Amino acid sequence: VQLQAFGGGLVQAGGSLRLSCAASRRTFSNNGVGWFRQGPGKEREFVAAISWNGGFRNYADSVKGRFTISRVNAGNTVFLQMNGLKPEDTAVYLCAAARTSVGSTSPLQYPYWGQGTLVTVSS
Repeated sequence: VQLQAFGGGLVQAGGSLRLSCAASRRTFSNNGVGWFRQGPGKEREFVAAISWNGGFRNYADSVKGRFTISRVNAGNTVFLQMNGLKPEDTAVYLCAAARTSVGSTSPLQYPYWGQGTLVTVSS
């Protein structure tokens, strides 16, 4: 599975962005999908995950209530709607497809990764 994330950009604090993760070469409709981020000088951290059918979603505490993960399997795409953005959300955001049908908070459970998209939030 090849993944590509896009939709990043520069936004002011309090603003919104919607990231997309598209799969090619093979569908990921049977896989859990996760979003992770890596800020400057920081380790990669979990942001959100969604199960294969969207029935289970999990969020990092830092983004709960502000970010929403969703998917359209027919379109082979997963979205991350980010509202109420804060400067500390600034990072490269990466999407990944899990080994199983349910996403995980651990990056070790994701063998397929796309290139990231940069989100910069100005204060």
